[in-house]
Amino acid sequence: MAAPPAVHLWAGWPHVLRAQQFDPASLDCVFREARLAEEIINSGGSNLLKGKIILTLFYEPSTRTRLSFEFATYHLGGRVLSSEAAREFSSAAKGESIEDTIRVACRYRPAAIVIRHYEEGAAERAAAVATDPRTGRPVPVFNAGDGPGQHPTQALLDAYTIWRVRGTLDGATVAVAGDLLNGRTARSLCYLLAKYPGVSFRLIAPRAVQMKEDLLAYLRRHKVPFVQTEDLAVGIRGADVLYVTRIQKERFGGDAAAEYERVRDAFSVTSDVLADLPPHAIVMHPLPRVEGSHSELPTSVDADPRVVIFDQTEAGMYIRMALLKLTCTVDRVTGRPSR
Repeated sequence: MAAPPAVHLWAGWPHVLRAQQFDPASLDCVFREARLAEEIINSGGSNLLKGKIILTLFYEPSTRTRLSFEFATYHLGGRVLSSEAAREFSSAAKGESIEDTIRVACRYRPAAIVIRHYEEGAAERAAAVATDPRTGRPVPVFNAGDGPGQHPTQALLDAYTIWRVRGTLDGATVAVAGDLLNGRTARSLCYLLAKYPGVSFRLIAPRAVQMKEDLLAYLRRHKVPFVQTEDLAVGIRGADVLYVTRIQKERFGGDAAAEYERVRDAFSVTSDVLADLPPHAIVMHPLPRVEGSHSELPTSVDADPRVVIFDQTEAGMYIRMALLKLTCTVDRVTGRPSR
């Protein structure tokens, strides 16, 4: 029997901490595995992760990310142990460091750890100490969102959604609208898509919540065209992708609450707004979205065939299945499945 093909692993494998770890070659590999994940589910699942346990630690609320990781694990034959609301109901409430939590968890032999944390950089701190005490090998850590930092697996599923519709990521004009200062999903997506030739960005946001300078500097350094505007109609004109994010109330605290009320209503992508979007474009949102009259993407537009927000959520399960397979069953030396 021929050996299975080698795979192109991403920088920093087996951890998934930042979107910058991925290049087009490694992303193509992830996308191929995501396609196979769809086939696995349609055929009734697999036992690739049989006997393996995935630990999820969520210090912030999550629905889609947590559930899709859990479903991804079960579809691959693995099991999940989950700690929700870990900020309140774990030893973190007693002052325990993330490092000690991870060191203890690794003693229980998880195959991988999925962590969402309220502090930027927490996932990288976790990865630095995530080691199997028997072998000395790293235990894969997935950053499921670290405060206002990044959300790389969301960026991967967003890119996969675009790729499935367009057949390529090259040359896309991507309009990103909403809270770009605090929105980790938008940051990660921009970092990821900036690797592709011909991609350009329209960064549409109220001045108070425009994109951070570190990402802008990254785009300038890599000569990726972008414009910043507060005008939604101008920003979406001619776009291939409109990526909408909510104004994140939880990121506004104390004296900033009044500022939230001001910027909340600045952007609402209604059917009138979508009338100016090209027919071939797609409309995306990482969810959750604000319900009711203040929604940045009202439910009234869901019937528009360009709105693919629920396709995104489904893609998340396939991408996370692909990542679990590529971290828990691939040998780093050979680049081939280890079982």
